[in-house]
Amino acid sequence: MRGSVDDPRERRARVIVASTRAATGVYDDRTGPVIADWLRQRGWADPVVQVVPDGDEVVAALQDAVASGADLVVTTGGTGVNPTDRTPEATLPLLERELPGVIEAIRRRGAESTPLAALTRGHAGIARGRSFVVNLPGSTGGVKDGLAVLDELLDHVIDQLHGGDHER
Repeated sequence: MRGSVDDPRERRARVIVASTRAATGVYDDRTGPVIADWLRQRGWADPVVQVVPDGDEVVAALQDAVASGADLVVTTGGTGVNPTDRTPEATLPLLERELPGVIEAIRRRGAESTPLAALTRGHAGIARGRSFVVNLPGSTGGVKDGLAVLDELLDHVIDQLHGGDHER
């Protein structure tokens, strides 16, 4: 990792899967493992993956993840237009500083594959001055698009949060 203040093995991530159907066993979640594998490949400590139903449990999981001091909190699911899709509403109150360009880039990347990417709602930003929080769509394709965007941004964001300087 270039110019990193912290050893990436010490960086902690939480992955929250917002899916009532996966949480109740209707089907297996496929997005959480994709995110966890991506983080491990980047040298992050084993991420905690939590599958919760849409709604109030997303709020509680997000609050707990941020309170734990996780460097990164990634949600997947609950960003669409279904009446139960409330992940962005659960995320926004936790953010001290928004990073709207991250979500714009994720939507733009997804639009290369499907026009439905324009329907993705979400937020990205900083919570408690140390956690980078980002909402990804609930599809594996949407997650892969989001991770492709994060692949180029994540190290820099985390380095900056931990007091790093810009590369010269």
